Amino acid sequence: MAGKPVLHYFDGRGRMESTRWLLAAAGIEFEEKFVTCPEDLEKLRKDGVLMFQQVPMVEMDGMKLVQSRAILNYIANKYNLYGKDTKERLLIDMYTEGMADLNELISSLIITPPDQKESKMNLIRDRTKNRYLPAFEK
Repeated sequence: MAGKPVLHYFDGRGRMESTRWLLAAAGIEFEEKFVTCPEDLEKLRKDGVLMFQQVPMVEMDGMKLVQSRAILNYIANKYNLYGKDTKERLLIDMYTEGMADLNELISSLIITPPDQKESKMNLIRDRTKNRYLPAFEK
């Protein structure tokens, strides 16, 4: 049996959290190596294991997996968590893309100028309540 997957990311939820959840749903134990300083990230870059020079990165099955959705698709396929047919996979993809849209909207708050933050928060609340949550609850 291959070793445990090793997750490389910052010590926080961010883009790695969905991978943690999916591995947990599959019953797969994993290890984490946190990027705690710029030198940690630079070492990964110099080692040539980050295709796009960024984390998250998962070492699994002798590969260095990058790009969040690609990682999730690989794990979901590997552990039969990606639907039983094309219609189920389509629904999974639609919900996944909806979550990605919502996450992008929320993430944009970080770079929103201070004088526009309240307006942006109102937009996020409105879209979350009236667009995304109703779709997910169906």
